[in-house]
Amino acid sequence: MTPLGQIFLAAILAGIVAIAVTVAIEKFGGLIGGILGTIPTTIVPAAAFMWLAEPTDAAFQPAMGMVPVGMLLNAIFLWLWRAVPPRIPEWTFGKRLTTITSLNLSVWFAGAAVSVSLFSEQASMTVGLGALLIGLVLGLWITLEHRPAPRGENRVGPMTLAMRGVAAATAIGVAVWLSQQGSPLLAGIASVFPAIFLTSMVALWIAQGEDVPSGAVGPMMLGAMSVSFYALLATYTLPQFGVIAASVITWFASISAISVPSALWLRFRGNRRVEAENPAP
Repeated sequence: MTPLGQIFLAAILAGIVAIAVTVAIEKFGGLIGGILGTIPTTIVPAAAFMWLAEPTDAAFQPAMGMVPVGMLLNAIFLWLWRAVPPRIPEWTFGKRLTTITSLNLSVWFAGAAVSVSLFSEQASMTVGLGALLIGLVLGLWITLEHRPAPRGENRVGPMTLAMRGVAAATAIGVAVWLSQQGSPLLAGIASVFPAIFLTSMVALWIAQGEDVPSGAVGPMMLGAMSVSFYALLATYTLPQFGVIAASVITWFASISAISVPSALWLRFRGNRRVEAENPAP
């Protein structure tokens, strides 16, 4: 496949996933939808095509090592969608949403700039593992606080769905292009630009109101660490087993190691809350 073909294929797959994420949250609610929406998806074609673009550990490991750093930034980005809105005045809906989005993105870009500067000379796999562990601790801590995670009640139009897909497709396409230009650190951070999270939060706010995206924040923060796990494991499996077999193996391993335990943890927390609110006579 030509380099341009790799970019377009990765971008198209990412766009499809972006649409599926918010549909899952709207249909199943923030708890189940948040976990389903954060299983490794766009990272699968991104990692595969980055490896195909330059199949050497020297280029691939730094890119994948930066993915958990980016996902930690994404977890913080998601948390801001819960922390920032209560501190914004009750302006008009459009002004309020624009302000919240701008503030949250500014924090992400600042964190990305600092991360690339700090870790450009570091052992990226060690940094990636540290970011994964911090992300897991942060996700567990945030989900200790119960937030209602209702399903969406309003129908989302095709134009909104298309915009979600275009935003995510652009981010992943740029990530693969950067990897082809020999910029592994930038490619790694660009591959986890919160295009899906951003379009999901904004679209859910517009279509469903504040409660639906707010309830999905905790589950999405925790479930998103499966992407970090995928990236770190892929540095071993892709060189060893080839793109197709390795992608399948790594995907199932990430689901088993992060997504399933996260769902069980959230269910456990939900059951404990129900028992506390409805004590046995």
